[in-house]
Amino acid sequence: MNLILLSPDDLTSSHSAFISDARRVTHIKNIHGAVAGDALKVGLLGGNMGTGKVIALEDGGIRLELDLPQTPPPALDLTLVLALPRPKMLRRILQTISTLGVKKLHLINSYRVEKSYWQTPFLEAASIHEQLLLGLEQGCDTRLPEVHLHKRFKPFVEDELPGLIAGSRALVAHPYTATTCPSQIDYALTLAVGPEGGFIEYEIALLEKCGFEAVHLGERIMRVETAVPYLLGRLF
Repeated sequence: MNLILLSPDDLTSSHSAFISDARRVTHIKNIHGAVAGDALKVGLLGGNMGTGKVIALEDGGIRLELDLPQTPPPALDLTLVLALPRPKMLRRILQTISTLGVKKLHLINSYRVEKSYWQTPFLEAASIHEQLLLGLEQGCDTRLPEVHLHKRFKPFVEDELPGLIAGSRALVAHPYTATTCPSQIDYALTLAVGPEGGFIEYEIALLEKCGFEAVHLGERIMRVETAVPYLLGRLF
């Protein structure tokens, strides 16, 4: 927990907060070893970051005095379109994209996405929110990504995707193409990443018709949880 995230419900005034939930209280006491007078790195969810001075450690929680002058780090100029991964992998990827500054994520269906994946409780709003918060705490950010679910591939690509990619370059990661993935870009990007095994050729053709360019990362074939951070590090 590199950043103590505060929700609006934690605020007792514009310059003070009271943290009462067990997870954060335990972390502050046991991991940070905080005592009265210590300054913690804190941020208000959706707002600024700065310091929280520990005023008191009480039986019911921790009282902080806030000074939040800093804006959160800039977001990546990116919309990520990701075929729904395996449930256990999904949690790690949600944390990863939140840590790295992705603010727009569209989870989509694909031929190689098993139907059972859409039934996982990890897709419930509360579960997604929890993983995104963990990513923000790790990366020292306060702005939550937007996550959208699309259970039908073709209608999404034909009806919604053209509007989403407007004003950006659109790339799809695909190992079976001759074009190398660019690096260190300075423009808006929409990036599509397929499931384990990749998008099938029919899906690649639909994406290309929509305006996507297929690019590869070299000879190595990566798992989705490896490919996503690798792509983001290369591109930005």
